Amino acid sequence: MSDPRSRLLLVRHGQTDHNVQGRLQGQVDIPLNETGREQARAVAHALSRHSFDLVISSPLTRARDTARAIADAVGAAEVETEAAFIEQSFGKWEGLTGEEIREGWPELHAQWRAGTTVPGLGIEDRESVGERFAVAARALMSENPGATILVVSHGAAIRAGITTLIGLDAGAFHGIGGMGNCHRSLLEPLHSDPTGRAMRLLSHNVPADFA
Repeated sequence: MSDPRSRLLLVRHGQTDHNVQGRLQGQVDIPLNETGREQARAVAHALSRHSFDLVISSPLTRARDTARAIADAVGAAEVETEAAFIEQSFGKWEGLTGEEIREGWPELHAQWRAGTTVPGLGIEDRESVGERFAVAARALMSENPGATILVVSHGAAIRAGITTLIGLDAGAFHGIGGMGNCHRSLLEPLHSDPTGRAMRLLSHNVPADFA
């Protein structure tokens, strides 16, 4: 079971041009734009008074650059990468706008918007995303008892990961709201859970400029 002092802070990366254009990014490696770099500096400043035992990032550039800004501000020498924290794959829809998806796949788009798994397009289902994210997060907490761990990841991956970590089905439950760029959420172990697997959500979608 994780140490009761353990904390897991999840940060979404800064803005990219795909965010501005309303395009599904998924696992396409899109860099931060100037606003995103400013957001990364802002969240780094907000967290500069805190200390982290580990700084972990998704392998995608937009997350790594956000994590590096925070690591520099808090005096962390290293940013480790973990593939399990990569964004949800949106398959053939990556790089497309919502309008382009609606025009090309009207029925499947409606299915997807309703929260139903869409087959045949290489889209990773939310349950799988939540499980891979949660497995990696639990391993970090177990291997580093008492640690405060910062993970920089992506909007859809974080939502699914939080849902799974608090003991809900990421494929069925959609009650966790989305996160703004460089916003953050904080979790800790749920000590009443006898399995030591569940966590509780202490704060969610906290803006970058809130210290």
